[in-house]
Amino acid sequence: MCCLYFCSPGVFGAGEVKSVSVTEGHSVTLHTNVTELKKDDVMLWKFGPKDVLIAQISSKESEIYNDAYGRFRDRLKLDTQTGSLTITNIRITDSGLYKLITTRTDTPLKNFNITVYARLPVPVITSVSQQNVSSPKGSLSSKCVLLCSVMNVTHASLSWYKGKRSLSSIGVSEFNISLSLPLELECLDDSYSCVVNNPIANQTQHLNVTDLCQPCSEHCCGTTEAAIRLVISALVSLAIVAVLVYDISS
Repeated sequence: MCCLYFCSPGVFGAGEVKSVSVTEGHSVTLHTNVTELKKDDVMLWKFGPKDVLIAQISSKESEIYNDAYGRFRDRLKLDTQTGSLTITNIRITDSGLYKLITTRTDTPLKNFNITVYARLPVPVITSVSQQNVSSPKGSLSSKCVLLCSVMNVTHASLSWYKGKRSLSSIGVSEFNISLSLPLELECLDDSYSCVVNNPIANQTQHLNVTDLCQPCSEHCCGTTEAAIRLVISALVSLAIVAVLVYDISS
């Protein structure tokens, strides 16, 4: 499940910074909370540590600028009534500080710190190895090693779950990193899943035991237990036969 964006709660006054998180490819609007521009108002939108001018709006006209790298080409929209700025098809490189300034003062009216997260891929589960292992008591069990992997993730964590219980986890903060997390089991059922998540989204892959490893019902019983079950079945069969013979002879 993915959400378009999240904003930090609380009162948002002049000089304060509102944190906004968004998934790449989505759109986000930075609201001025102005209902209507006054006649002499001129608003400037600036981006980044160098305060690059990206948009300007007044009651008479509005204009959008491309920075030196053409970063926002055809992806900025201005609300001509309120001055609110919308960034469409947002990219990871759009992360940073956005300031709303008026020509009447040097103090920013609004500050937005945008963090853009990469789209999360669905984890891939593969079987690394599967082997039969003998216990000290002579029973035989099946041991399976699984590997859950994701490619090109940023600020994300990868976790194995059994039901709702977390079994293991690994995280990364670097840009475009691949993650892999192994899981070793002796008895499998279909309640296992692998989840990749970041602060605003997650993707889940459920384990299909029939494709990767043998399920519990077939391989969790040791040879000793299997032999006991076989003897009990044989004794029950002999008892049934004895009853039938007695009835016939009577």
